[in-house]
Amino acid sequence: MDIHEYQAKELLAKFGVAVPRGAIAYSPDQAAYCAAELGGAKWVVKAQIHSGGRGKAGGIRLCASEQDVQQAANAMLGMQLITAQTGAEGRIVHRVYIEEAKPFVRELYLSFVLDRNTQRIIIMASTEGGMEIEEIAHASPELILQESVDPAVGLRPFQARKVAFGLGLQGKQIQRAVNIILGCYRAFRDLDATMLEINPLAVTADDQLLALDAKMSFDDNAMFRQPQVSEMRDYSQEDPREAQAAEHGLNYIGLTGSIGCIINGAGLAMATMDMIKHAGEEPANFLDIGGGASPERVAAAFKLVISDASVGAVLVNIFAGINRCDWIAQGVVEAAKMLDLKVPLIVRLAGTNVEAGKKIIEDSGLPIITADTLAEAAAKAVAAYRATKK
Repeated sequence: MDIHEYQAKELLAKFGVAVPRGAIAYSPDQAAYCAAELGGAKWVVKAQIHSGGRGKAGGIRLCASEQDVQQAANAMLGMQLITAQTGAEGRIVHRVYIEEAKPFVRELYLSFVLDRNTQRIIIMASTEGGMEIEEIAHASPELILQESVDPAVGLRPFQARKVAFGLGLQGKQIQRAVNIILGCYRAFRDLDATMLEINPLAVTADDQLLALDAKMSFDDNAMFRQPQVSEMRDYSQEDPREAQAAEHGLNYIGLTGSIGCIINGAGLAMATMDMIKHAGEEPANFLDIGGGASPERVAAAFKLVISDASVGAVLVNIFAGINRCDWIAQGVVEAAKMLDLKVPLIVRLAGTNVEAGKKIIEDSGLPIITADTLAEAAAKAVAAYRATKK
């Protein structure tokens, strides 16, 4: 789960991370009012979407008057902002962040990520702030500092000082950097984050350190214990199908192919997608209905998959363990009848109560294509889809 920049700054400020003053606006007039309330001579207007690279796409503007702020907000609100991370479809800007413009003398990079190989939090820092970490890694990998956090003891102050010294900070800057690094670590740990990035971390002429931009991502599976984070979710920034899937406890990712997939288990889903590609077509989605799928959840999965207009066939591949094939079959039949499917439906069942499941499908009287193996199911799905195109 991702959140907006202003939300990340709001959370980080509670952990002692220094951020510029700012306010959120949903209209041009409100943006001008926010600038007046903040005071000062210059402001930065930032489009709030879940993507980096906003500045290069025109989503960040420096303004020297309240009228400029209003005009910048008017230009951004409602626009389809396309960045290198959003793809060609872009993201609609529904809100802008008005922030006081703080002059600075240096830009640094600071991030916290999970290294799943070592099962540790890794601090990454660089003197080349303002650049994407991928650009830094490509152009000057030697400028990236890394510090690993032992989960048994957590981040120690000496490690934060090591990072601060590595960034070339001096005097009062050192302790302020240490406070920010330790605060970021506590926020990362306590809020079940999976990524935290401050880019740039600015050093001002009076030796202050400010998080001028911030991004945070969180573990979806931990949001039940993070209500203050969960309520920050902005569904307008997500694929509506993925948002709908989350409501039903389904794991869904939209893709660009033509064969819709309904599968239980992430590993089986990946294998099924590979077999579809091997058979000559592309999967339209990744969808894992989980280990305890009821007929109702299966029906919800069907609605989700066929809501994609590019789906030309639906492949259901279930290996029942915790699940039962008869439950799945019942859900498949109910969904097929209720939704009046117009595309071929291919079902492969294996595992618990498989014979009962097959009988339910046979007795349904529906034109459901069955298969006994994954390879057979993928081949039949591709053949059925291509037959509809003739």
